[in-house]
Amino acid sequence: MSHPASTPLRDVRVVEISDRIAGSYCGKLLVDAGADVVKVEPPAGDPLRRYTVSRRAVDTGPLFCYLNAGKRSVTRLCDDLLLSSDIVVLTGTRSAAARLGVNPDRLLARARHLVVVTISDFGWDGPWAERPATEFTLQADSGLTGFRGDPSGPPISIGGDLGEYMGGVWAAYGALATHRRARAGGGGAHLDMSMLEAITLMQSSEWLHSRLIGVPPVRRSLEVPSIEPAKDGWVGMSLITGQQWLDFAAMVECPELLEIPQLRFQLGRWEYREWIRERIAPWLRSRTVDEIVELGQLFRLPVAPLGNGATIPQFDHLRERGVYRGNPAGFHQPRPPWLMSDAQPAPVGATPRIGEHDGAIDWSPRDYGHTAVADRPLAGVRVVDFTAFWAGPAATHALAAFGAEVIKIESIQRPDGIRYSGGMRQDVDDWWEYGWVFHAMNTNKRSVTLDLNSEPGRTLVKRLIARADVVIENFSPRVMDQFGLGATELLAVNPRLIVVRMPAFGLDGPWRDRVGFAPTMEQIAGLAWVTGFPEGPPVAPRGACDPLAGLHAAFATVAALACAERTGRGQLVELPMIESVLNATAVQTIEYEVFGAVMDRRGNRGHTDAVQDVYRCAGDDGWVAVAARTAAEQRCLAELAGGADPAERLATQDPAAVVEHLVAAGIPAAQVISPSLVTDNPQLRARGFFERLEHPRTGENLYPCPPFAGLDRPWLRTPPPTLGQHTREVLTELCGMGAGDLDRLAADEVIGTRPKGM
Repeated sequence: MSHPASTPLRDVRVVEISDRIAGSYCGKLLVDAGADVVKVEPPAGDPLRRYTVSRRAVDTGPLFCYLNAGKRSVTRLCDDLLLSSDIVVLTGTRSAAARLGVNPDRLLARARHLVVVTISDFGWDGPWAERPATEFTLQADSGLTGFRGDPSGPPISIGGDLGEYMGGVWAAYGALATHRRARAGGGGAHLDMSMLEAITLMQSSEWLHSRLIGVPPVRRSLEVPSIEPAKDGWVGMSLITGQQWLDFAAMVECPELLEIPQLRFQLGRWEYREWIRERIAPWLRSRTVDEIVELGQLFRLPVAPLGNGATIPQFDHLRERGVYRGNPAGFHQPRPPWLMSDAQPAPVGATPRIGEHDGAIDWSPRDYGHTAVADRPLAGVRVVDFTAFWAGPAATHALAAFGAEVIKIESIQRPDGIRYSGGMRQDVDDWWEYGWVFHAMNTNKRSVTLDLNSEPGRTLVKRLIARADVVIENFSPRVMDQFGLGATELLAVNPRLIVVRMPAFGLDGPWRDRVGFAPTMEQIAGLAWVTGFPEGPPVAPRGACDPLAGLHAAFATVAALACAERTGRGQLVELPMIESVLNATAVQTIEYEVFGAVMDRRGNRGHTDAVQDVYRCAGDDGWVAVAARTAAEQRCLAELAGGADPAERLATQDPAAVVEHLVAAGIPAAQVISPSLVTDNPQLRARGFFERLEHPRTGENLYPCPPFAGLDRPWLRTPPPTLGQHTREVLTELCGMGAGDLDRLAADEVIGTRPKGM
């Protein structure tokens, strides 16, 4: 029986008080899912109204229209509005909130159901709580900038405000998950979100790399190969696994690439970068981008064209899938990055005028009662997790931290590939237990091994699914169907199930079966195009969009759970990674359509009026990131430089001293560090962003947490599991298996604790 689709959220009230992209994007995600969002603006309007990348003079720019379509605008903030809402989103420090008269503790004392999410650069507490910052300096503090670039030149920041979108989706996910608890009578909370922590979660936990693999702090480099010149333009590549390197060597007809064992690992190729490029360049330059991409797909390799604001909407896959839809302001924008079989996004509404809805908000008081003891927001939700590598595990990492029970399914025939991608220990017998991204993204989970190519394995996994609330996977579309575990089959087993699928490009369309990782999406969706120097090639952000896609999936999962609780029906939720990234790069296509301007690479100078750059300082590879935003800050920077070019004045000074001098003057600045050294950051330590866990194989390590203070600590209850660590426990507890049954399964290699052949 078919049912008329509605939005996944119903009767969710949000007050948004925001002057930055992160807060506005949080509100946009909630609007798209069906929430009623009231935006509180000053009488002159949100400053983002007047912002354009191409620096055009406008009253209301297209980026603001993209982020705020469908919201209502008021200019008067009062307690009645706040107390009758469900969620309050506020961007600013504690002192900024006080100037607005917003006190989360006071609000929660009067409205126990309320969820207050504050978004600030460093969070409300800690030694840096009121420190000036921009996304540019936060990237430096997080280690993201120090990870990227040729060591012979400066480090390179990611272009395009990616961290703002990451902060926005974290805020939306945290707010909606906590609202779920409040609606059940368990109470709201003040979620104090740190943008530094959200951005740090975009780097691949390189401190764990150093700790687990026993290597020095990672230094900046670039992927080899990455974005290379073809006959008629740039072509992007992302060779993650050893098998992909073997297949790439065959594709480019260079068998000599296989003669050096360390080239099978991305980090091992940097030393041989010129040698590699000399050998592959003739093959690449003799073929067009389209020819190389087509060959790459035949070899099952992540090879992609480079997109920018002018070209992205023209890709046939995006056109055929109908990714772009009209905004009433007169341009096209990417649709929300989720598709649901039993719900749909809200239509794109009009952008409100400043104060258009003053006096028109008629929310009645809220009272969900107090029927439950406050627990973690997703307590009682069981997730069967088939995800691998980074994006999918990032989704279930967020769900598990908020209290969901996550059962990770692997097999001894095919463990999660991120367990041993990028390098391995030569001095241990169980080297697959030392993968640093696996460690970072799989805390709080239980690992079960089941061979899904076997009938017993499929039977047992269906028993687990029958008792689950969510199934989530991020394989290519054909994989789960080949196992007989497609959405139709799973919903037949459990009609209330939320089936979350995270294919690279979607479940249909011309690119359906293409291979793609986060760097592939960054290349197609324009992030690589705006990262790097004008005179050089585009530069891949190095996978930062994996967790971005994962958090969009976590948000959509919670929204779909709300829908299921209301309707009693489960559904399929589709979240193509490419569409998550397109939502974060939308300004490129929008500004091209409206103004005819292609957003391009500007090195570290960014796309604002700030005087911004990375400056060389004294010491071994010492650099600082500086962003003087206002005319007053720029004058102050000039005075501190004694009238000289800052690049000349800072070159002989200690980077840490330079940063403290600038920050004391109110100028955002940060030392550019290796991502391996971020655990030394005093603000992250003071906020408890890293939690210590004892792993049964690798010992005590520091693991990352969600970017919030305000919910009960610790976030992390158990370390990442060893392969199959909980198989017997889970199959006994949830599937009724006895000791003899388990022994037979082990003998038949349906279950196990070591990769087959190891």
